[in-house]
Amino acid sequence: MERTVPRTASDEIELYLRTIYSLLRSTTEVQIRTLEEAHAAIHSSLHPDVRKQSPDMSAFIYTVLRLPDCIFDVNLVIMGQSLEVFNRHGFTRVEKWQPVSAAARRRRCFFNRQDTLACFIASQTDIEDIIPTLTAFQIEWNKVHFLLQRLPDGMKLQSAANDPQAYMTLADTLHISLEDLNRLQSIWGERFIENITCIASRKCAFRVRLLSGSLSEYWRSTRAWWENIERAFPAVLERPVYFISSNNHSVTNLLSGFILQQREVLIQYLEESKNPELLSEWKDIQEAQVPSSIENFLYYVYKKYQQTKEGQKLLKLQYEQEQKCAITRIPSEHSFDVDAQVIDLSCVDSETMDPRLMQDNLAFLHKSDALILNIDYPLGLGAYNILGTLAEHVYPVLGVYVMGKSATLNGVIGDVIIPDVVYDEHSQNTYLFRNAIKAADVTPHLIYGTVIDHQKCVSVLGTFLQNAQFMDVFYHEGYTDIEMEAGPYLSAVYEMSRPRRHPINEIANLYDVSFDLGIVHYASDTPLSKGRNLGAGTLSYYGMDSTYAATLAILRRIFEVEHKRLS
Repeated sequence: MERTVPRTASDEIELYLRTIYSLLRSTTEVQIRTLEEAHAAIHSSLHPDVRKQSPDMSAFIYTVLRLPDCIFDVNLVIMGQSLEVFNRHGFTRVEKWQPVSAAARRRRCFFNRQDTLACFIASQTDIEDIIPTLTAFQIEWNKVHFLLQRLPDGMKLQSAANDPQAYMTLADTLHISLEDLNRLQSIWGERFIENITCIASRKCAFRVRLLSGSLSEYWRSTRAWWENIERAFPAVLERPVYFISSNNHSVTNLLSGFILQQREVLIQYLEESKNPELLSEWKDIQEAQVPSSIENFLYYVYKKYQQTKEGQKLLKLQYEQEQKCAITRIPSEHSFDVDAQVIDLSCVDSETMDPRLMQDNLAFLHKSDALILNIDYPLGLGAYNILGTLAEHVYPVLGVYVMGKSATLNGVIGDVIIPDVVYDEHSQNTYLFRNAIKAADVTPHLIYGTVIDHQKCVSVLGTFLQNAQFMDVFYHEGYTDIEMEAGPYLSAVYEMSRPRRHPINEIANLYDVSFDLGIVHYASDTPLSKGRNLGAGTLSYYGMDSTYAATLAILRRIFEVEHKRLS
């Protein structure tokens, strides 16, 4: 379980990690408060005001979005790789507990409806994400708790729900702006007063326990994940595969064309929902006042529509349409939360797919024997485990394409970044490769952002495990793209094309790999803007622009490669 911390990590970050792993070796529960000082000492870019008495609302909201709503009732967090691990340690029938999820972090979690949260982990990266997130949440909770004891005599928190003056008094008492309090209220919705009251009633004192830290357990859970795909789609073992790591919606939406066929239904929903911002955007699109993509706009409206009762009915029809297009959805079971879709290229219907995918004549696809295996992008080292396992069972792999979020040091939120150099903090390797995706492939489909290619990327250990010193070092070395999966994926790519395990602390040349290789990121954070991250806002509708522009580039590249192969 012990890890070697890369030389790029500051002494404080190295100490933080060593403290985390030394404590988690314990066979008993560990108090999160033991880590608070080490957490504060790293001066995390995501938690810049950790030592201030007033709450760091950007950091607090960041953690709120990455923890399930039940966190207000949780005292103990247990982590394990598989159901068997939980069973061995006396936590039987965990999957019969209440399934819970976070708004901005995919992780299989279950709540016992009392005080215990069970989290399934896919790699060490999950530990390095969960523990700092819990620590930051606890620090900020206790700041808010302390300040709430200073409410004016006689003021009841419930009054802040409908009394503007009481609401302003609450913001003043917490030393935060009305804008920050509004963001918190927007996230918590009807539970706003309930959650604030809960924080006021007690201090937060999480306990955590890692049930197993062995590498073999991570491999075992990854193998169980893969076997689930084999059972659902046995032909994946026998046919050529294009591997995509992206999300569970953009690839299937573009290829099936179902959502675009529901235009009238979606516009009717839009008009009945009376969302002024979206209605204004739709009017401007119709009148050609803005350059927005109609297709992207409909994809976004459908995402909102899915959350309604009527939208759930449409979701069933969508899956039926996808099955007709030979798109098989495979939810993950009994392990970490990484869903997959297998797509038979020979059954793709060029008449119904998103029109932006059309390039010349796609009739050749009907002769294809290849599959696309698309997965929800995993977290950090989970990417290495997944691609390594896939490579053991699939041959040939025709292409590996990775699309994910990143932080940018020289761009703005919504930009698309295409690297051809990746430094991986896990292996300490610098990977050089020929990126199959170019700026010219993305630019025609990107409306609101800028495409920046030939960039240098660094794959970090975790979102909280960065500070100004860290970013300054890399920025001066020309690294402008910060994310978590490209390095682990390239370590797996190395082992797919070399006769040995990936090296440590070397420059690794991957220009001669035998398959197509493409990596593209869309910027979701600008860490050089103090405290500015997705805790401070969301990509919203405009995030669809960069997501779909990148996905279009990847799919068009696959069509190009497949056409050459079949010719």
